[in-house]
Amino acid sequence: MLNPKHPFYSANDFYREIFGEKIIKLAIDGGFTCPNRDGTLSYNGCIFCSGKGSGDFAGSRSLTISEQYKQMKEKMSSKWPNGRYMMYFQAYTNTYAPVEKLRKLYYEAIECEGVAALSVATRPDCINEEIMELLKEISKKVYVCVELGLQTSSEKSAGFINRCYDNNVYDKALRMLNEYGIDTVTHIILGLPHECCEDMLNSVNYAIDCGTKGIKLQLLHIIKGTALYDFYMEKPFKIFSLEDYVNTVVNIIEKIPQNIVIHRITGDADKAELFEPWWSLNKRRVLNSVAKEFVRRGSWQGKYSKH
Repeated sequence: MLNPKHPFYSANDFYREIFGEKIIKLAIDGGFTCPNRDGTLSYNGCIFCSGKGSGDFAGSRSLTISEQYKQMKEKMSSKWPNGRYMMYFQAYTNTYAPVEKLRKLYYEAIECEGVAALSVATRPDCINEEIMELLKEISKKVYVCVELGLQTSSEKSAGFINRCYDNNVYDKALRMLNEYGIDTVTHIILGLPHECCEDMLNSVNYAIDCGTKGIKLQLLHIIKGTALYDFYMEKPFKIFSLEDYVNTVVNIIEKIPQNIVIHRITGDADKAELFEPWWSLNKRRVLNSVAKEFVRRGSWQGKYSKH
């Protein structure tokens, strides 16, 4: 639950409750593709998605899972010398393969030394009962979490970003995950073209009403080479200033119930590929600005929650 020393229920607080120590998340590339890229649904992908399937800081897919683990662990060890690890299958759609391939990759990941958890990022239209059985089996060995990319509950915005599934697909997948006792995190993008703060809050509330256990608030990044970048160059739209983004994040978190874990409040982008907003590259400044705004308001997560 909400730490009285912190304004919102962070992933770090949540994992310390479960494991009693620091959990270090290692982003892994499992070599997957996506039905929104391989022609099953579309060849174009979601308009914001980078060339690396939104796994820009994941390990190299030219390496095995074990090799990526060693590489990422060494990279993180200077920052966090102590703790256990969560293997995070991040790039592309990480349940989009035959279940036996998934079994091989997931087990290779959880059998790495010091791994206590598995997190799988995927699309809600790429989950079925067979995959659920596998995740349930693995959850008896390590903690398991599934991250779903809802992005928005506005069907109009979903069409614009080429999400290629309806909200009811997300709802069905989330209910299935809850039935199997698998924790869930839902990604929501803040700053999509023509969405106001109320639209973004509606997306968060929709995910909570469907039963998500956690939320990731992701600042919209305009990445060079994406369809979103092309759209912006032709039809520029208003993007967040740091001040407006901080206010929006705090406004939303004030309305999120205290039992919902806030796994992210901004996001990362590759400096070489980011077009806008450039202020987002200073992640520490963003996080500190949000913390200061909570203090300035004398506020906290759930202060105005109606759930």
